[in-house]
Amino acid sequence: MSQSSDTQKDLLVKGNHDFASVTRLISDIPQQKTPAWWYIAFGISNILLAMLLGMVILLIWNGIGVWGLNQPVGWGWDITNFVWWVGIGHAGTLISAILFLFRQGWRTAINRFAEAMTIFAVMCAGLFPAIHVGRIWAIYWIFPLPNSMQLWPNFNSPLLWDVFAVATYFTVSTLFWYVGLIPDLATMRDKVKGFYSKIAYGVFALGWTGSNRHWQHYEKAYMILAGLATPLVLSVHTIVSFDFAVSIIPGWHTTIFPPYFVAGAVFSGFAMVLTLMIITRKLYHLEDIMTIDHIEKMNIIILVTGNMVGFAYAMEFFIAWYGGVEYEKFAFINRAFGPYAWAYWIMITCNVVAPQFFWVKKFRRHIGLTFFLSIVINIGMWFERFVITVTSLAQDFLPSSWGYFSPTYVDVLTYVGTFGLFFTFFLLFLRFLPMVAISEVKGVMPQADPAYYRNNQKH
Repeated sequence: MSQSSDTQKDLLVKGNHDFASVTRLISDIPQQKTPAWWYIAFGISNILLAMLLGMVILLIWNGIGVWGLNQPVGWGWDITNFVWWVGIGHAGTLISAILFLFRQGWRTAINRFAEAMTIFAVMCAGLFPAIHVGRIWAIYWIFPLPNSMQLWPNFNSPLLWDVFAVATYFTVSTLFWYVGLIPDLATMRDKVKGFYSKIAYGVFALGWTGSNRHWQHYEKAYMILAGLATPLVLSVHTIVSFDFAVSIIPGWHTTIFPPYFVAGAVFSGFAMVLTLMIITRKLYHLEDIMTIDHIEKMNIIILVTGNMVGFAYAMEFFIAWYGGVEYEKFAFINRAFGPYAWAYWIMITCNVVAPQFFWVKKFRRHIGLTFFLSIVINIGMWFERFVITVTSLAQDFLPSSWGYFSPTYVDVLTYVGTFGLFFTFFLLFLRFLPMVAISEVKGVMPQADPAYYRNNQKH
């Protein structure tokens, strides 16, 4: 017994599971009767989504004057929310692609719904650049298409780079997610009883039979997409940071932004994965697959990236002082002690102080504390985006043009409505698709090792 209990500590799947029980545990979820809590959550998400649609229509009808934008704050909650949602979307591809290339077996329990979260978060992010241009019917101007006025986008502008980077990231992430789903869609096709369900799963399974040839093609495609997605994880938020860094606004014009933004994106993305994972594993009784060990490993990554973000905060102040530029000095002192000091210190508390709890192993493995801190971190990361965007614009070079940004109800309800968009798609994903990669989880079980059966026969 002592030997088996020691072995259990190292297993990525806890409990006495075999291939068949893992398949049943995951594939039975979409086949079960829809629980009451799902209908309630889906209804609330739909209400928020309808509210988002109403706010977008109001914005298009009246123009961006319905937001709290003023002179000189031309970017407010719109760009804050865009950068925040793009950051949320980083964890899925990081977990899937980079950890896959580094052969980290623990990713298999969480990669599927982290990838789904990435796709839905990027959809929420992509909404804001589209609507913040004001005249959304002229949005085609940002694409390099010939038109009657011979107007072409400025290819030197990072705002155009955003279009290509985010669109490419969304496309590759969706393909990566879908290719990983194919073996499990075939499993669902073979297990469901409904005629239309069989047809639907069968169409998207692309005729998968599980043959050796199919597995070879699958693994090649998955590896290629992982290789494509890995640089995108680093490039997308780097390019988003260029929206700020290539300007001459004090507080933005800094070379630390690209790595600082990438670390912050992974930080916030992992926090959101933890928030959703802790709820999901409890509701669907997946504690044997999404184990406490997975939570601890993710908390370690949050601790590392949180300290990188804290180091970046300190370096910003140091460089502003060391560079000797009065405008830069003022920008950072003003962040900490000016009219937006309340937002700055919320950011510091949530992003720098809160992750320090994870130095303690007991706290890293505490479900309740992890859930609370994951929410706190994402609140802090939203405030980081707000502080960067708004404080640098509100007090610029000319004191005579200084202003104070206050959001309107349209700002607030538009942001809240994006959660309706996110959770509507996320709940549909939970309801109709395998939320855990069945084939990949089996691949990290002891039974996947041929030596397992030889050793068992000897015993």
